[in-house]
Amino acid sequence: MIRSSRRCAALLVAAVLGGTSLGVLLPSTAQAAGCTPRTGPAQRQVEKYLGRPVDGVASAADCLAVQRFQRRMDIRPAAGYAGPLTSRIVSRLSGASFGSCGYSAGIRVCVDLTHQVMWVTRSGKRIHGPAPIRTGRKGLATPAGTFKIHDRKISTVSTIFKVKLPYWQRFYRDMGFHQTTTYLHDPGSPGSHGCINLLPVDARMLWSYTKTGTPVKIFGRKPGT
Repeated sequence: MIRSSRRCAALLVAAVLGGTSLGVLLPSTAQAAGCTPRTGPAQRQVEKYLGRPVDGVASAADCLAVQRFQRRMDIRPAAGYAGPLTSRIVSRLSGASFGSCGYSAGIRVCVDLTHQVMWVTRSGKRIHGPAPIRTGRKGLATPAGTFKIHDRKISTVSTIFKVKLPYWQRFYRDMGFHQTTTYLHDPGSPGSHGCINLLPVDARMLWSYTKTGTPVKIFGRKPGT
């Protein structure tokens, strides 16, 4: 009886660690998280950006790392597969022109229109981001320049388009930062009406860092505008 109990305990421990030679296998952490490792077309690119071993082959750990990134960036589905959308977001984030924002004492919001990315700096040091954004469409392009935040509201409604604008922060005319109420990565969207659309987590974080008068530096040009 004692030997039998010990054997059962040993098999259970082995199963939890990933399996035994006897075929006892419980779902892995990756499987439990809904992450089935499959090598995607952007595997090496994404591995490099995430600081994973760059071998071009999806492991369970790679899958979980990619899935965490996808959830943070609201890439759907967040399955851990390094596909085309994940590749495009990585390209935008890694290509951001961090040096073009310049230096400012205190908090500054930086917007790279060319790569459709934003971040926040404190005395020149990046403290948030880079994060994906959506800016104005052709004919309503978000302008480049140096601005300041004003007219901040946790929640308001557009008087023109009658849509909610969570974490609204105006920086120029009727344009402002706000949380998007639609899917940010919609490939069919030509862009906003000039506002800078943010993922919910980034809209909340930006609000926590900024105040009336916080400088905003916008540079580059959105492709197609």
